[in-house]
Amino acid sequence: MNLFTFLAEGDAAAPAAGGNSWYMIIMIVVMVALFYFLMMRPEKKKKKKLQEMRDNLATGDTVTTIGGIVGDVVHKSDNYIVLETGDDRVRIKFAKWAVSTIGKADEEPK
Repeated sequence: MNLFTFLAEGDAAAPAAGGNSWYMIIMIVVMVALFYFLMMRPEKKKKKKLQEMRDNLATGDTVTTIGGIVGDVVHKSDNYIVLETGDDRVRIKFAKWAVSTIGKADEEPK
């Protein structure tokens, strides 16, 4: 509410608004800090954890891609992996960033 009254009064309230300007600056700093700690920091942690998971892929790991394809890692390079899917042993090359999870995929209900 103080922000709206401060803006509405304009230059006429400039001498009396000395305390309000510090209050506003402090509130803006607090809001930026809250935004950082509640939104940006957890997202950075999540991205870092996901990148570590992708860097630690090993041959034989069962992975799921972001498209939902499940397969075993047959070969890996710096930027790509080759997955072998299903009993027919089809091999598909994917970019490493396309891997979403490592481990067995959940079975669908029958």
